[in-house]
Amino acid sequence: MADAHSKHHDYHLVNPSPWPFVGSVGAFVMAAGAIEWFHGAQPWFALIGLAIVLYTMFGWWRDVIREGNQGDHTPVVQLHLRYGMILFIASEVMFFVAWFWAFFDASLFTGEHIQASRLAFTGGHWPPQGIEVFDPWHLPLINTLILLTSGTTVTWAHHALLHDDRKGLVQGLLATVILGLIFTTVQAYEYHHAAFSFAGNIYGATFFMATGFHGFHVIVGTIFLIVCLIRAAGGAFTPKAHFGFEAAAWYWHFVDVVWLFLFASIYIWGSAGGAAAAGH
Repeated sequence: MADAHSKHHDYHLVNPSPWPFVGSVGAFVMAAGAIEWFHGAQPWFALIGLAIVLYTMFGWWRDVIREGNQGDHTPVVQLHLRYGMILFIASEVMFFVAWFWAFFDASLFTGEHIQASRLAFTGGHWPPQGIEVFDPWHLPLINTLILLTSGTTVTWAHHALLHDDRKGLVQGLLATVILGLIFTTVQAYEYHHAAFSFAGNIYGATFFMATGFHGFHVIVGTIFLIVCLIRAAGGAFTPKAHFGFEAAAWYWHFVDVVWLFLFASIYIWGSAGGAAAAGH
């Protein structure tokens, strides 16, 4: 009887889980609450939905970690997890393609937007007349160096893990988390002192959508790495079983690459010819 229920394959058949249903309810409540919030209601409904989503993430990933610790993540399962992460990052790439497309469409074809709407009015110039842009060689360059350095520290942590160097793993992860927090702080300071706003012009709208969503991804990646840091400090991950960390490292490198494109296209090329705001 016991032999009839033994597993004779390399795949993992997931046990019944409440998280897909709970997560979908939380996402719906959060979205509906956010819409009501944008129309003047109190944000409590959206915050309740956010709390449900965060609880789902914690519970679901806790179960995945437990499955890995129980030996359910065979080489075949790990391969498929990597496929899933690759497809997720590919979808994120296309997400950012949309914002780059919007920015280049507005900047390269300024004449087509003159009659479209007040928001899209550029006066035939890019950046639009009256917009004081950021100096790309000031805070944006500093943030670029910070993020590139963080890419080297997460690689350091990865190599330390592969050589079973626990101290190097923790130190590399800690350095990456600190650099990620510094990047977010600098970007928040930059946003606070911006000489243009999100509303009222196509330059501000496309700028803040592209760089803002990247900033959100940096925050998500930093949280991802903080969780890995806590797990690594507790003895998790081995040279042969560390997909959780590997996925975090892949995601962080993706954030790095996207920022390089943002810096080159939006901060440098997209601001050329514009008047830089003093001190920015």
